Amino acid sequence: MSARLNLVLSDDLNQAIEKVADDSESNKSDIIRKALQLFIAAQEGKKRGLKLGLVEPKSRMMETEFVGL
Repeated sequence: MSARLNLVLSDDLNQAIEKVADDSESNKSDIIRKALQLFIAAQEGKKRGLKLGLVEPKSRMMETEFVGL
């Protein structure tokens, strides 16, 4: 079963999502679904004491940690 949601976005956020959708040959619904899945994974990881961030592939060092998710 699926749920339909109505969502109000700022113009800036809507434009950013549209750009990501265009760049990834996707659509806004898919981008928002993936963002929500990432948020849920971050919350579950946080409960386990894990961190979410961007890791440099060669050194495997975290360059940016996302805080507050």
